[in-house]
Amino acid sequence: MKTILLIEDDTVLRENTAELLELSNYNVISASNGKIGVDKAKNILPDIIVCDIMMPELDGYGVLEALSKNSDTKYIPFIFLSAKTEHQDIRKGMNLGADDYITKPFSEDDLISAIESRLAKASILKDERHKNKNNAEADESDIKTLNDFKNYIHDYGEEFKYQKDEIIYTEGDHSNYIYLISKGVVKCHKLDELGKELTTGLYKEDDLFGYLSFTQNTPYEETATAIKDVEMVGILKNDLKNILDTNHKIAIELIQLLTNDLTGIKNQLLQMAYSSVNKKTATTILKFAEKLNRKPDDPIKISRSDLASVAGIATETLIRTMSDFKKQGLIAIEGRNIKILELQKLKDIY
Repeated sequence: MKTILLIEDDTVLRENTAELLELSNYNVISASNGKIGVDKAKNILPDIIVCDIMMPELDGYGVLEALSKNSDTKYIPFIFLSAKTEHQDIRKGMNLGADDYITKPFSEDDLISAIESRLAKASILKDERHKNKNNAEADESDIKTLNDFKNYIHDYGEEFKYQKDEIIYTEGDHSNYIYLISKGVVKCHKLDELGKELTTGLYKEDDLFGYLSFTQNTPYEETATAIKDVEMVGILKNDLKNILDTNHKIAIELIQLLTNDLTGIKNQLLQMAYSSVNKKTATTILKFAEKLNRKPDDPIKISRSDLASVAGIATETLIRTMSDFKKQGLIAIEGRNIKILELQKLKDIY
């Protein structure tokens, strides 16, 4: 008999749901708030957890985050049960690693179906983990370079897909994963005190991102958005910590990656502070061409506001400058498409 941990602060709903699940031949353990739920999960190690979001002591997001950090509980299937139906709440739960999301009111069939599906998936994944355990351990010991690390993420990471303009994570969300892009482009950005958007990074195929910290689940300081349809894989920070503990060479390479990012941001800030408007615009177009295309003379499709936010100039100023470039024959513009006609001349602008 499978054991379900039901974490719900509403007494009537908790008792009714527990009775429903017991009639379906599940052993049900109940908890009246998130703090009690975390303690019970660690003690009894249930087969699956069904958890409300809005609760006293510790909300559902906090429960999931606490259990994902524990090696004994991080693989337990986790289903959110909540009246909250906003897309951002669903996305937040899934970004934290939830397996499913059921909204109140729910039918018996919906709940049982979700539980059975997630238990079956967990069983399959458990078999796969056991099957691949020796291979994974061997692969971990072989991680010596950044390329080895990327191959490991690709082979053993969790897959994620986002459509164009969909938010991947929001500033303030906890950074549980480090991501590797398989396809598409991601923009990281934040708002300044005046509400103006500043693009802090562009990441394309084979780039790592989301690594504010390699060992701690500190909150993100920026938002990440897909500016093309994105496919990527990610590994939990806890798994990364295990790799770093046994592979010191890759730790050095990741530190160098952070250093390069900081240098890039510094150069971007210097450019925004001292470069002419023409140079800022030209450099930004070239950056997007590099990130979005394999060939610099392929057309790039990008919003003027994204270009302006990276260049650090007003959108109106950028549009005027691009019109001048068009008149000079440096670029061609058709709608949102921009094609570089004179690559070297664009590079030579100062």
